[in-house]
Amino acid sequence: MPEGTSAERKAYEAMQACIGKPIGPTGTGPDPVNQPMIRHWAAAFEDENPVYTDPAFAAKTRFGGIVAPPLMLQTWTMPTPKLTGIGERGGSPTEGSVNVLAPLDEAGFVATLATNSEFEVLRYLRLGESVSTETILESVSERKRTRLGPGHFVTWVTTYRAGDEVVGRQMFRMLKFKPDVEALLK
Repeated sequence: MPEGTSAERKAYEAMQACIGKPIGPTGTGPDPVNQPMIRHWAAAFEDENPVYTDPAFAAKTRFGGIVAPPLMLQTWTMPTPKLTGIGERGGSPTEGSVNVLAPLDEAGFVATLATNSEFEVLRYLRLGESVSTETILESVSERKRTRLGPGHFVTWVTTYRAGDEVVGRQMFRMLKFKPDVEALLK
């Protein structure tokens, strides 16, 4: 049995019940892979690779045409945010979103620290492709003692598809913790 209060144990058990199940929105992104978004991304990151923006150059490469920067994978699936009511939705940018972390929040693990994210890109995306996602809760650690306060490490994996083909995955891990104010002030 994990340590902590009965509310903490209940929250942990609720999170454990979600492991292996889809969390968050699933479906196809609002826009297909397109040149304007690629151009803006490349400009924002000062990525001057012509395979992203120069059709003549890209046509002569192994890709045979324009491709999207690999780390744009998540970009193609982000829904258009709805700002009205965002506070009432707990910060969620879309209607109907379920906060899988709610049991931990309710048990007092209200602070969040992103710890790491890993991308696995299986292939570059081409203009016109539509990307869909499915996110699965992979794990929730038992209560850990950290310098920030007690908490749980929560990990999920998002799988990206173009049609039926898996084109990439993202593993994301965060620490949900109860801030130890005294330790933070030292």
